[in-house]
Amino acid sequence: MAIGASKTKTLSKANQSQGMLVFKLTLRQNFAIGTLKVREIVPYQPTTQIPYSHQHVIGTVTIRNLTVPVIDMAAAIGFRPITKEEYANCYLIVTDCLRTVVAFMVRSIEKIIECDWRAIESPPTSAGHNVFITGITRYNDEIVQMLDVELLLSKIYPQYENTKIPMLTDVERERLKALNILLVDDSSIARKQLADALDSINISYQICANGAEALEMMRQSAQAQRPIDLLVSDIEMPGLDGYELAFEVQNDSALNRAYCILHTSLSSEICVDRAHQVGAHEALEKFNAGELIEAMLRGAKHLEQRVLPA
Repeated sequence: MAIGASKTKTLSKANQSQGMLVFKLTLRQNFAIGTLKVREIVPYQPTTQIPYSHQHVIGTVTIRNLTVPVIDMAAAIGFRPITKEEYANCYLIVTDCLRTVVAFMVRSIEKIIECDWRAIESPPTSAGHNVFITGITRYNDEIVQMLDVELLLSKIYPQYENTKIPMLTDVERERLKALNILLVDDSSIARKQLADALDSINISYQICANGAEALEMMRQSAQAQRPIDLLVSDIEMPGLDGYELAFEVQNDSALNRAYCILHTSLSSEICVDRAHQVGAHEALEKFNAGELIEAMLRGAKHLEQRVLPA
C-alpha cells in the first residue's frame, strides 16, 4: 500500500470476513482457529525429520514446492501426543502466522462455521494467563475452544516472543476489525509505521496527513452514518495539531463517541495531562506498535461497554 503519495487518504485491505475452522485434538473436544490464518487443509503425508528440532515438531513436508514444518498440535498444547499409528488418519492445517508458514497436525477436521465474534466468552480467569485458549463459544450445543496460534508458535519458536509484529488473538482482531479507525500524522515515515502495524495484523483503517483533513473526514463519516470509532493522532502537526483535533472532536456531539489516542515524541507528564484535558483518552510515546495496539484494544473495550444495555 502506498503511503505518502499524491493522495494522503488511503484505505487498507483486510476486510475479509472470518469464520472458524473447527477440528478435534482429542476424541471429544472441539477446538478452532480463525479461517484467515488457514492457507489449506491436506491429508497427512509422510514427514522428513529435522535434527535438533523442537520435541513437538515431527518433521517437514513439501507442499506446493514449499518446505513446511509439521507440529503435533495436541502435544504442543498439553494433550496426549498423536501416535505414529494414528498419523495416516490425521490432517494437516497449513497456516500463515507471524509471517511463517507451518502445518498443524490434528486428529480430525469437523467443519467451517460462521461466528459472531462478539459472542465469544473469555476463558475463566482461574485458567491462568499462559494458556492457549483465547475464547469459548458454542455450536450446535457443543463447546468450541478458540486456540491462540501465535502464543503456541512463540513457545515452539521463542524468537517470535520478541517480534515487533503485534500478536493478537482472533477475538482481539475481530474486535478491532469491527471498528472504523482513522490514523493521522504529518510524517510520511510515521504514517507508514502506523499503517504497517495495522497491515501486519489485517486491521482496516483510513489514514491522512493533518488535523484539518482528519476533522473533515470524521464529519463526513458521521454524516454517512459511519462515524469514526478510534482516532489515533500525532500531537505535533502544523495547522490543527493533535491537542486541537482532540478538543474539536470532544466538543462535537456527532464525533465525540470516538476513542481518541494521541501519540507524541515528547515524553512528559505535561503532554499526558494536556491530552486528557482536551478530551483524549490516552497519550503514547511514538512509536511502539505493541503499545499502540494495546491502547486500541482498550479503546475497543471502552466502546463496547458504552453500548451495553443498562
